[in-house]
Amino acid sequence: MSKTDFDIIIVGGGMVGASLACALKNTPLRIAIIEAFEPDSLKQPSYDDRAIALSYGSQRIFETMGLWPQFKDFTTAITDIHISDRGHFGVTRLSANDEKVPALGQVITARAMGNALNHALSQQDNLALFCPAMVQSLNQFDDYAEIKIDNGQKLSAQLIIAADGAQSTLRHLLGLGALEHDYQQTAVTTNITSERAHNGRAFERFTDTGPIAFLPMSDNRCSLVWTVKKGDESAILELADDDFLAQLQDRFGYRLGKLIKVGQRNSYPLKLMQADQPIQPRVILIGNAAHSLHPIAGQGFNLGLRDVAALADVLADKTTDCGDSRLLHDYAQWRQNDQDKVIGSTSTLVSLFSNNNPLLGHFRGAGLSLIDIIPPAKHWLAKQSMGLNSKQPRLGRGVSI
Repeated sequence: MSKTDFDIIIVGGGMVGASLACALKNTPLRIAIIEAFEPDSLKQPSYDDRAIALSYGSQRIFETMGLWPQFKDFTTAITDIHISDRGHFGVTRLSANDEKVPALGQVITARAMGNALNHALSQQDNLALFCPAMVQSLNQFDDYAEIKIDNGQKLSAQLIIAADGAQSTLRHLLGLGALEHDYQQTAVTTNITSERAHNGRAFERFTDTGPIAFLPMSDNRCSLVWTVKKGDESAILELADDDFLAQLQDRFGYRLGKLIKVGQRNSYPLKLMQADQPIQPRVILIGNAAHSLHPIAGQGFNLGLRDVAALADVLADKTTDCGDSRLLHDYAQWRQNDQDKVIGSTSTLVSLFSNNNPLLGHFRGAGLSLIDIIPPAKHWLAKQSMGLNSKQPRLGRGVSI
């Protein structure tokens, strides 16, 4: 096999790419990250002030990686989840106590997570960081692949990992198609302060325009994701604060009392993307480069982190060719079921709950009520929410997560 500059090159140093590099810290692999933004840049799109809902399964992955101590001071525990459907009876309540876990999940800002990940990367001996740098070309050969970056430098590796987001440069260079679906919805995001304390409760309220999610944060704030019809976001973003809160109050209700303060508002379009054949010779796509989801049920980053854990598991003990096609096939077989299941269930939820069909409304209400009173159904839903219904990787250390 040809000698390469690195064993692995990770394109994209956001949350998924950085997490993978950290997961491979205690391996003999020579790793490089190519990232378009400076690590501490406020322009880094992965590390903005969005709140990330980490499932309990994701917390366990970070614990196994040794990163949780750097995260935990910046997290807020989700102790309960309240699920309802506006205009219809029936709720489902999930509880950490019922599931006998410390918390169903944790909420952390992307910026806090990014700072912790960047600090960990700065301490990593088997890592080289090319930053800021952009990939210009990719060439694949039998026993290695080569990338050219925008300063003219060429870097070779046994395996190239695309973790460069939904608009992946590598995916476009490979000419890969993708299953895409525009939900005709937009997410409006901000922070909200309410009259009543959230006490660790998260809320998912379905409406005819899409779900409204409140995630608990520090200082009695909640992170809001308000799904609206495509085209309606501009008017909502331009509302005066009092008018914005009044409209949100009407849609969400008074479970947190009066909504009294709103932060800076942003929005982004909601689309499904699932790449065709994300495993290519000497190249693999993970995270949002391979699949991006609707934020309903908060599964996007958690699915990407399970990609990281599984790939780290198959790579960690590899002492020869880490780009071997059989290894990549093993990873693909492992992850396909989880990815298809989460993508399918997410799309089904959007179709089922984002409409005002009265017959479906009664069906949804009855379903939420039944789940709430049938322990096995509630336990199954809680495991889904916690990311524990898929085969769990060991991160190559013989420690099950």
